[in-house]
Amino acid sequence: MDLFQHAADQDLSGAPLAARMRPRTLDEVCGQDHLVGDGGLLQKFVKAGRLPSLLFWGPPGTGKTTLAEILGRTLSMRFVKMSAVLSGVAQLRQEIEGARRAQAEHRQRTLLFIDEIHRFNKAQQDALLPHVERGVVTLVGATTENPSFEVNAALLSRMRVVVTHPLDDDALMDVARRALVRDTHLAALKLTLGDNTLQALVQASAGDARRLLTALEVATDLAAQEGTGRLEPAHVEQALARRVVLFDKGGDQHYNIVSAFIKSMRGSDPDAALHYMARMLEAGEDPRFVLRRMVIFASEDVGNADPQALQVATAALSAYELMGMPEGALPLTQAVTYLALAPKSNAVLVAYTRARKDVLEHEGAPVPKHILNAPTKLMSGLGYGKGYKYPHDFDGAVVPGRYLPDVLAGRRYYEPKDRGFETELRARLDHIREVLNTDGD
Repeated sequence: MDLFQHAADQDLSGAPLAARMRPRTLDEVCGQDHLVGDGGLLQKFVKAGRLPSLLFWGPPGTGKTTLAEILGRTLSMRFVKMSAVLSGVAQLRQEIEGARRAQAEHRQRTLLFIDEIHRFNKAQQDALLPHVERGVVTLVGATTENPSFEVNAALLSRMRVVVTHPLDDDALMDVARRALVRDTHLAALKLTLGDNTLQALVQASAGDARRLLTALEVATDLAAQEGTGRLEPAHVEQALARRVVLFDKGGDQHYNIVSAFIKSMRGSDPDAALHYMARMLEAGEDPRFVLRRMVIFASEDVGNADPQALQVATAALSAYELMGMPEGALPLTQAVTYLALAPKSNAVLVAYTRARKDVLEHEGAPVPKHILNAPTKLMSGLGYGKGYKYPHDFDGAVVPGRYLPDVLAGRRYYEPKDRGFETELRARLDHIREVLNTDGD
């Protein structure tokens, strides 16, 4: 970075409010007390003077980039920022070489921050591995996606996952109040605002500090033009170019509406479910959050009573990603009405809960030898695979036999309900269990 670029980066006078209010120390970070509070994980790293490779996982606007910058600055590390969307292997190699030189010539460690690291393909992620292992760079990634599915297992095993949470109402209000007092431009306006205006800002932000500050900046400019000296909810609505639907001031209403949404679908009331879904969407809730709840519901509360329900929910998620809003509200509506009217069964949830309990209580229970593979003579001599009957060689593809470990013989986890398609599954399962248990096996 040349001196002119450095000077430009330090001058934030023309930058958006979110950039001007970016915290400079861990103590200034709001809403992530589990990381930056007394005894918080990141505070421990700073006190130790050593930073492992990290992966920040959380929604947008929760401070992932800010935390990385603060850690680099606090630990006097050379900070290099890359975007997985805009960068390729060539730039990655260039930055790695720069890190090597800094380490060799100046004994300076490099913090390599990669935003949206889940966008790197497998080859790009693999290219990072040797440099992370040898300590050429300390890798800090940021992702909004579940790293278990989006980040290579080899790379993920070398990083510590750090979860950032959506900011709660109190934290968002604190961010807004700080900006009104500490930002030179906003403070000069000397605007007053009531709780309703703060609540409108908070509700429109959906846990995203950057979104809140962006809305606040536009709303204050609109209020200043009117010259009343007061910031009103109407200014927030104008800034967002849409009406703001408020939850209650305490913030609990957010969770109450989500609960009402789920319970209305579970209670097979599509009208109530649509009402609560619309309230969430119009209040600024991320449609992906609503869709994730529907996907969970499709397995947890419908399950095999209607196997199509899960396909409808996941298809709605794909359609929304393709369409965006406002058109994306249509597949959401289609999915929520389907789920509400589908036959209900929690047998899948109950089955996994039972199976998990036994797994935890009987960890490592031996698998019956007759269903073990015997690729070697030694294994065959030990009885692996002995007596196994290949189901496809028999009528109905079901033969007497036992598959659970001895200690769990006779356990029953999945018990289909007498509803929807599970009625057919129940009759089939009864027949299968009767065959499996023939001759007492």
